[in-house]
Formats: sequence, structure tokens, C-alpha cells
Amino acid sequence: MPKGILVVESSPEGADRDREYNEWYDGTHIGEICAIPGVTGARRYRLHGTEGDVPTYLAVYDLEADDLGAPLVEMAQRSADGRLSPPKALRLDPPPVVKIFELLD
Repeated sequence: MPKGILVVESSPEGADRDREYNEWYDGTHIGEICAIPGVTGARRYRLHGTEGDVPTYLAVYDLEADDLGAPLVEMAQRSADGRLSPPKALRLDPPPVVKIFELLD
């Protein structure tokens, strides 16, 4: 079965909302995403030496699925039908950067 990672770079709406953003991300969002079939784990990172006044974060989700894009499709479906909690303090302009990388054999 193919393995890979889903990489998401995002930021809070502002430095004053950093705590709210991290509480939502760590307390709600990570668990909801890890419950999606094909997502097998997650790690988060904060950019060292932040640029400007708003920290940038990176989430790395481990994937294992016949179709590595399927968990992202499921994420969109769960977001649309309310099974994923709405984001709190997440900067949407610009939107988070999302990429999928496949593990090389």
C-alpha cells in the first residue's frame, strides 16, 4: 500500500489569536483528521525565527492508502457536511498551503 505525507502550512489570523488557533488545532483538529481512513499519524512544527508578527506552522500527516489523495477528498467531504469542526482563528487569506508527497521505494 502506498505511503506518503500530507503537508499543511498555515498560520493564525494574527499574533493575538495564536493561542486560540493552537488550542483548536491541537485539541480538536488533529484528532478529527487522524480519524480519517488513511491518516495514520500527525506532527506539528512551528517555524523557527518567525518572520513578521504571525507565526507559521507546519502539520505533517502520515498517509497510508491505495489512493494517497483519498484522505484529502474525505477531509473535504467531512468539512462540507459538518463532521469536521470549523477552524478557529485560522488565517484564510492567504489560505493554508496543502501538498501530498509520496514515499519513494
